[in-house]
Amino acid sequence: MLKSSNKTDVNTTELIISIDAEAFEAAVEAEYQREKKNIQIKGFRKGKVSRKLAEKTFGEGAFYEGAINSLLGPEIDAAIAQENLNLVDRPNVEVLSIDKETGVEIKAICVTKPEIELTDYKGIKAAKKVNEITDADVEKQIEIIRKKNARIVSVEDRPAQMGDEVTIDFEGFFGDEAFEGGKGENHPLVLGSGQFIPGFEDQVAGHNVGEEFDVVVTFPEDYQMTDYAGKEAVFKTKIHAITFEELPEIDDELVKDATEFDTVDEYKANIRTQLEEAAAKQADSAFESAVLEALIAKVDTPVPNCMYEQRIDEIVASFERQLQQQGMSLKLYCQYTGMDEQAIRDTYRERAEGEVKLRLALEKIAELENFEATEEDLENTLAEIAAANKMDVATVRQFISPFALAGDIKVQKAIDFVKENAVVDNAEEAAE
Repeated sequence: MLKSSNKTDVNTTELIISIDAEAFEAAVEAEYQREKKNIQIKGFRKGKVSRKLAEKTFGEGAFYEGAINSLLGPEIDAAIAQENLNLVDRPNVEVLSIDKETGVEIKAICVTKPEIELTDYKGIKAAKKVNEITDADVEKQIEIIRKKNARIVSVEDRPAQMGDEVTIDFEGFFGDEAFEGGKGENHPLVLGSGQFIPGFEDQVAGHNVGEEFDVVVTFPEDYQMTDYAGKEAVFKTKIHAITFEELPEIDDELVKDATEFDTVDEYKANIRTQLEEAAAKQADSAFESAVLEALIAKVDTPVPNCMYEQRIDEIVASFERQLQQQGMSLKLYCQYTGMDEQAIRDTYRERAEGEVKLRLALEKIAELENFEATEEDLENTLAEIAAANKMDVATVRQFISPFALAGDIKVQKAIDFVKENAVVDNAEEAAE
């Protein structure tokens, strides 16, 4: 039974639970009966040792641990329910005393969900800027269709120039000695792409097919191979081929061949419409993010660190699954990046803290606004999840807790509510 309950800190409650001697004795006897078949003492057949002899041989408390463990769960659960505590982590349990005459006394330290106070979640102000779509933006998209329909033209009558693709042989030397990794044959290189050491591509430009020449460059001071950093190198180079992309003119004929439209004007109008719709969606998304960030900032109630750690656990587990899909383990990723698991966890801490605070705020709003997850909401959401994962609803039900799903639905309703009641305010941005 619950003997006392004291709030010892923010979000921390200490429960003192007592188990009377009669209940404790019954649990000890039950533990002996469970273990009897495994007890063996010289001179006695296995399973035939009396409790009295076992306690005399192994100590009076031989069955105490198992007995207490069998009582802990129900007793602590009952005390938590009696105090109406909403725990966010497993209780930290300590046995204070054990006595055959008086029973057992237990202390359970319970970390509880914080009570969030929100009063000004309606009318949150945030900037919302929809980027204007210009003719230049449309032309960038036009260039895509031109590039898709470009033809590759070989160059024989002029030197290579920036933007061309050249096919080259090269070999690098420090003085008279060739160095490792500095040789390539029939290597394709787009001049101006920045693929090679700074200065290399500029010196290839101006040379013709079949020409052999030296390219003199200095490796950057921060070059990844420290033995090469800051050194001057000479690359013996030969050009085998020069090509460039010849882009077609954009006209009605090209548009008919490459798109579902008949004229350039129709195609451009469609591009503009799509870009405007994308800009509007991006603005909506940025506005929602700004509103939710402002909501997070309103949460000033202390949050138990274990909630942050649990969220980090979830994020890291998700990241590990992504790595596994790419054929890599978290351990191997750490080797490649020079990070350890703690460093990875630290990179996610700020994100986790924001997500935990946001969830708490949204759950509080759902409570204040009396949002509910109806049966229709649950069925529709299950159907959406099933469709997204190409599964049937019955299978999805096996993996998703109805209680957790209802919580997510209420949180989403809270997000929609906060966004719908937010106010677009570009004054501060304009002042900047």
